[in-house]
Amino acid sequence: MPDALVRRRAPAAERNHDAILAALARVLPRSGRCSRSRATPASTRCSAAALPGIVWQPSDLDAGARASIEAWRAHAQLPNLAAPLAVDVTTDDWGIGEVAAIVCINMIHIAPWEAAQGCCAVRARVSARGAYCTCTGPIGAHTALSNEAFDAKLRANDACWGVRDMEAVQSLAAANGFSFVEAVDMPANNFSVIFTKDA
Repeated sequence: MPDALVRRRAPAAERNHDAILAALARVLPRSGRCSRSRATPASTRCSAAALPGIVWQPSDLDAGARASIEAWRAHAQLPNLAAPLAVDVTTDDWGIGEVAAIVCINMIHIAPWEAAQGCCAVRARVSARGAYCTCTGPIGAHTALSNEAFDAKLRANDACWGVRDMEAVQSLAAANGFSFVEAVDMPANNFSVIFTKDA
């Protein structure tokens, strides 16, 4: 299959990329390894280009998504964009070692809450002290009518899915040793919620 056909695009998600990148650029280190999960392949490539001091480690459990990431990686030829890993966030070992930051985009609302719990526990083990952890997506069903409708649609598709409550996300992070820094408004009633590792 031609490389260009493998490279997926997600226009709706990519419209948020500049806002997400602006939030990340304020808190991410200038160098080190950053784990990035469930981001669109094209936006992962853009992050690597915009923040060249960071080695970006993308991951996705979906084989098609990983193929797309690899196709974008081959197309971009960026030395700081690593080959994608197949990471199941509910497992104890992600195979990535210690990282300076973790970026999770559009994941916890399309997975069971147990996935968020497992993901946060592993983040705590692989994040260096002072590392930043961000979670971006439609967090807080009560913040907008559109999010309430989206939450109902998600739960109709799978009862274990749903727009997560902001306080629940913050409590889960705190239970795993992360301090809340801020929640940054994103387009379309999304948020980038930023935490830092305490110890």
